[in-house]
Amino acid sequence: MDGDGRTTAGQRGVRTPKPAVCLRLTGPETSGGSGGPAAPRPYWGKGAGGCPRRGGGLKSGPMNARDGASAPAKPSFKEQMLAAREEAIIVTVNRLLAEKGFEAMTVDEVAADVGIAKASLYKHFQSKEELAAAAMVRAMDGARDFLASLPPEQGPLAKLQSVVRWTLQTQLAGLMPSLPSQNSTLRATLMGNRRYMDGLMEISDRLGEWIVQAQEEGSINRQLPPIAVLYTLFSRACDPVVEFLKAGGQHSDEEIVELIMSTCFDGLNAR
Repeated sequence: MDGDGRTTAGQRGVRTPKPAVCLRLTGPETSGGSGGPAAPRPYWGKGAGGCPRRGGGLKSGPMNARDGASAPAKPSFKEQMLAAREEAIIVTVNRLLAEKGFEAMTVDEVAADVGIAKASLYKHFQSKEELAAAAMVRAMDGARDFLASLPPEQGPLAKLQSVVRWTLQTQLAGLMPSLPSQNSTLRATLMGNRRYMDGLMEISDRLGEWIVQAQEEGSINRQLPPIAVLYTLFSRACDPVVEFLKAGGQHSDEEIVELIMSTCFDGLNAR
């Protein structure tokens, strides 16, 4: 029990996946507990936060005479140019992953789109897998920023609905990267990226808490295993129904979002 007498996710035996978020890429399996079958860990995509900087970040500058704090030095012109180029690379990779997926995207295509030589691109990222990982770190940062922006007074169900709505809108905007379901090299690269993994764990824990709270207040079916609810929500970030309805041309983006929100949270049974 927490300080308010509520049962927490861990006390209910709910293991939010670490990592566990979305995007057509199944990660390493997690134990089902008590000798049960393992459950796949999914991954997730796209956002609008920061991206990892290679080489460490800004150097410490002179001490601030007023408060004694060490102020960061202003980056040099070369450092600013490299940062701008890396930003352009990640933006391009994110778009190409959303448009055609990991398998169809090529390093040559990324370099040509950014307007740099392939050798220059390799100064930032050593492989195609590292390019995809950088885009996914961006996705994690964006998702974390969105979760942090939700009003504290908003109820748990409303927060979960806001997250799903955001992922659907992001997918419709063509900003949701698409990764393959079976690629061991890419999986290993993502698993080795500390910033990406930290984002996955933070998001999983946050959503897991909201799911348990929503079940306790009766707004989500208590008979459903929280982990099943979590994976259901994650899967909306790569829901093929979005593409099918979009291609049909009979509904606006706003209508598509509302249709999927209704089937996800209200179900298909007549009320």
